[in-house]
Order: sequence, then structure tokens, then C-alpha cells
Amino acid sequence: MNNVGKIIFIAGNVVKIKFDSYVPKLHEIAVDKEGGVIIEILMSEKKNVYFGLVFKDINSIHKNLTVRAIGKSFEFPVGKELLGKVVDIFGNTADGYLETTEKESIFKEAPSVLQSIPSKEVEETGIKAIDFFAPILKGGKTGLFGGAGVGKTILLTEIIHNLIVLSKNKKTTCVFTGVGERVREGQELYESLEKNKVLSQVALIFGQMGENAAVRFRTAFAGVTAAEYFRDREKSDVLFFIDNIFRFAQAGYELSTLMNMIPSEGGYQPTLVSEMADLHERLISTKNGILTTIEAIFIPSDDMTDQAVQSIFPYLESTVVLSRKIYQEGRFPAIDLLASNSSALNAEIVGEKHEKTLRASQGILKKALSLERIASLIGESELSGEDKIIYRRAKIIKNFMTQNFFVASGQTGREGSFIDRLKTVDDMSDIVSGKYDDVDPTRFLYLNSLDELQK
Repeated sequence: MNNVGKIIFIAGNVVKIKFDSYVPKLHEIAVDKEGGVIIEILMSEKKNVYFGLVFKDINSIHKNLTVRAIGKSFEFPVGKELLGKVVDIFGNTADGYLETTEKESIFKEAPSVLQSIPSKEVEETGIKAIDFFAPILKGGKTGLFGGAGVGKTILLTEIIHNLIVLSKNKKTTCVFTGVGERVREGQELYESLEKNKVLSQVALIFGQMGENAAVRFRTAFAGVTAAEYFRDREKSDVLFFIDNIFRFAQAGYELSTLMNMIPSEGGYQPTLVSEMADLHERLISTKNGILTTIEAIFIPSDDMTDQAVQSIFPYLESTVVLSRKIYQEGRFPAIDLLASNSSALNAEIVGEKHEKTLRASQGILKKALSLERIASLIGESELSGEDKIIYRRAKIIKNFMTQNFFVASGQTGREGSFIDRLKTVDDMSDIVSGKYDDVDPTRFLYLNSLDELQK
């Protein structure tokens, strides 16, 4: 019975546990006599005293409560039974029943570099602005960056719709992990998947914003564990979506504050970088299956230099940046075409024509950006003849990158569209070559292809 300790300090859902002689392992779980209280041993404060994260039954905790270390870490239920279900990290479902009894620890070693398979193929989303300016790699990681209310979640939902619903690929499994976001958005996603009869391919794991910080923090790892199960045990290709990875960092910050940890220079927890590494380095493709990750990243105060945001960049192959200015101008999706990028943008992966057309498009947009201030002060008509052509062509490119979404058709009244990447490349090649310089730029808004101009 030397594995028994007592709670000596309580601060929200962080406690200190004193063991007389037992030395618990990192992440080991401690429970009370009834088994209702679940605490993860996170780190030591001093000899025989350890910080713990309280997952469950916070209201039952009090000083001198006796807890027992059980010798293993937190486990999450796995299995094909997760598909079609909405679960929390304890395995509770919306309908109150999950058949699987198999569980796996949410803490695992990442596969070695020798086990990983490099990403060399584009995963087409059917969204012009992404497929052309920031293509997603199969087996890669993509970040959707944006401040509050600029369309991150609806963009993520459209990608899920296009990759799961339209592809009708029964060999691909989807794991969606909701970390610290609204229940309403999860409900809408569930209804959309059910309506399109693909819910049986999707596992939904939620730790919404109403949950305590410990639950939100570990929900991300539960989602990764489920994705690893389908990749390694079921030998399935996996699409892993997480909304929102910033809330994972934020939950870690809340917990570190309760533990009185000295913050890093940026104000976040000193363990932020290692926590991001622990999560992302497990999300790789192996010989067992391709694991493609797409994550939404909230940008606090629209500040891309925020430390939590910057800590995610090293793991991404593609970055899609949403702009408030573009959103306010009424162009949707509000993707910043110059700020978005991808490591897939080379001739070996996307083809020579795509790369050449992209570089020409970026050159036009960069030149037009330097002309915007001049045009706003003296008017577009006062630009030189060559500058007028560049400025107008940039408007055409920006307007052509707008698109109607399937998941927003109920609000817009316009049917969504899936655009083939090579068709977009052909159309953009015609635009940058000047073929449409005489056409009013407003006519390019929400076109699927340039063929529609002839109608």
C-alpha cells in the first residue's frame, strides 16, 4: 500500500499530492477509493510532492483526500466502434454507449524518422485558393490560420466535406478532434456528416470549451491516439482534423499558471515547444497508412507573431492564412494568397505548369500590393499604362479565387463547387498571360471556371 498519497493543496483542477515513499511515474494516474476522481501525475514540486491534473469529479476533492496510484497512464478507448460516434476522453458518447472495451495509453513514443514516409502527392480539396496557392500534401500537415470570425471552421468543414463526402473513398478513415471549441460547431458537423451518409467513416472526439483545462489539454492526445489506432492497427489511411490547436496551447498555459511555473518570454508555459513536439511528431505516415493532418489555428488579436502560433509552424508542410481585411471586402474564402504557401509547390510534385503559373501570379500580386497605396491616394486612373494592367490583373486573380462552399449553401443560397486543380491551373495561366485583361474584374467573382464567362 506504499502507492497511497494524500492531497495537500488544491488550485482549481491542479492539486499537490504527497506520497510517503512511493515515486510515481510521469503521467501515472491516481484515483480515490471510489474510483470517481481521476488525477494525472504531471511533475514533481519537491521530494515526495507531485503536481496532478484533475480530470474528473473536481467537486469531490478536498485536502487530505487519500488517492492511490494505479501504475499506468490515462487510457482512451479505441476500436472501429469509435466510427460514427461522438465521444469525450473518457469514452462517454452522445447516446451513452460505446461497445469497445479496448483501451490504449494516450502517451506514446513517436515513430522514428526511418519509419516515416515522405509526402510527395497532392491531396486535392476542390478549393481553388488552397489547391493553387497552398496545396495540401497527402501525409503532410496543414495549418489553417486566422483570427476570430474569419472562416476557419467553415473552411475546415468544407475540406472535410470535399475529402470525405465527395471522394466516397471507403478506405479512408477520418478522426475529428474538437479542442476547446463550441458545442454548436460540433453539432453542425455531426449533422452534416449524417446527412451525407459518411458518419460511419468518422470518429468525433470532443473536449469543448466548457470542459476544465486538463480535459481540453488531453483531448488533443486522445485524438492522436485514435488516429494512430486506425493507421497502425486497421492499416487505414487517416485524415486527422483538429479544431483548434491554439486551444490546446491555451489549456496548457492555464495549467502552468495554476502550478506557478515561470512563463517563457512570450508569456506562455515554458513547456509549450515540447508539448507541440509531443503532439505533432506522432502525426506521421508510415508503411501502415497515410496520416494527413489538417488543423485550425486561432490567431489571438490577429497577431501572427504570437508565441503559440509560431510554435506550430515548424511542423507544417502547408500554411493557409485567412485575412480579416479580405473577409471584410466580401471575398470568400478570405485566404491571403501571398501569405499562404506549401512545400508542395515545386515542379516535381505539382507539375511545371502549376509552378510557373504560381510564380507569375505571386509576382503580379506582390507588384499590385505596392501599387495599392498609390492607387488609394491618386486613383487607379493615374497609374502608368503598365501598372494599370498589373493592378487590374491582380484584381482578377483575387476575385477568381472566390468560391461557393457546399457547407454554406444553406446560408448563401448558392450551390457549392469542387474545382479540379489542373483546370484552375489552366485558367490561371490564361489570366496571368493577359487573355482576360479587358474583362471587368467583378465578373470573376465566384466563378467555377473561366468557361462560365462565355455563358
